[in-house]
Amino acid sequence: MAGDPTPAADTRERPATVDESKFHVLVTAGYFAPGWRAGGPVRSISEVLALASDDIETSMLTRDRDLGCRDPYPGLSGRWARVGRTNVFYLGVRRLGHWRSLWRSLRVGRYDLLYVNSVWSTFSILPMAAARLGLLRVGRILVAPRGEFGAAALQVHRLRKRVFLTAWRRMLLDPRVLWHATTPVEANDIQRVLPRARIGVVAVSRGPEPDESPVATPATHHARLVFIGRISPMKNLDLVLASLAFVPVPVPVRLDIYGPVEDQAYWRRCREHLAELPESVTVSYRGELPPEQVRATFFRYDAFVMPTRGENYGNAIAESLSACCPVLCSDRTPWTAVLRDGGGLVLTELTAAALGALVTQVATATPEQRHAARVEAGEAYRRWRASRAPISVLDQAWRVIRDPAYRVPPQGRTP
Repeated sequence: MAGDPTPAADTRERPATVDESKFHVLVTAGYFAPGWRAGGPVRSISEVLALASDDIETSMLTRDRDLGCRDPYPGLSGRWARVGRTNVFYLGVRRLGHWRSLWRSLRVGRYDLLYVNSVWSTFSILPMAAARLGLLRVGRILVAPRGEFGAAALQVHRLRKRVFLTAWRRMLLDPRVLWHATTPVEANDIQRVLPRARIGVVAVSRGPEPDESPVATPATHHARLVFIGRISPMKNLDLVLASLAFVPVPVPVRLDIYGPVEDQAYWRRCREHLAELPESVTVSYRGELPPEQVRATFFRYDAFVMPTRGENYGNAIAESLSACCPVLCSDRTPWTAVLRDGGGLVLTELTAAALGALVTQVATATPEQRHAARVEAGEAYRRWRASRAPISVLDQAWRVIRDPAYRVPPQGRTP
């Protein structure tokens, strides 16, 4: 992670020193550190910034508060702050004075690259529009859809997204625009929606450092399952709860749920499943989980249940495997091969009965078998991580811009 933000000496204007020899990038994202409730994208963007070479100078624009929070971050609202090597402006979107301060800072600069993290976010639309109108001096634009072009994601608010894509197609296919795909699968998703889009970067995160060995857990007669993630339809928590009704009685199962409630109506639908569960199943909602506690939490469980409708990467899956916690996951993520290599079990059919069968495999295993599965999950993750070279998204984009003939390496690996 990038670390805690430190307010800059001048809290109104971005530091004015400009090194012309460097590649200057303006990054935008709806949410960033110290926030964490927006999930994986915050961690992914932090990694992008951390991996950038010293020849790249980064500035960033983000909200002054976390997802779902009314109160801004203490001491950061309307200010530039230093996060790692990046100058970050924390914008209160309803504060006119913040916009004025931000505009005074940005209008004097020129950026070689505008890197936006989302297609639908205001923090992408407005900067891209400003660049197109010449109000923001930008050389090229790199768009990271962060899984938003996946088939399941496009079904959410489908009509609204279709209208937007029709209206913005010319902007999204502007010759200055490159696309950042997190995996080859996402590259295909982008080109399915925008066939003439140029994929400039395919970069896969390496994930956290693996733990050396799983901690010894006390033997229990019940399977300890966990769900960690945003409570929203894409994460498919309602399917997890429905699947527990298919676990044979009296096999004991405990499921703990952690994560911010992003969709209240969806959360109410999830809770309706609780009345249908047998007494042998215990379900507890344990609230939100700060990121620094996620891996330690995974250590305490026999499996992470994540039948997601689609992930362009899946940070929580990486964290679970790095903590030697096997994953029961849909086949709609980049992790299928790792799970089949020993990291867990793959759900190929998004039905309660199919997921219930996988949960039953875990629930009916002996404590010794569940511990062996944890060891195997950690080893599968270590093998996967050893095969991945760290890739700087921004350095790769810089190379593409400098050399139009450059071709992106397959699978996100360096040549």
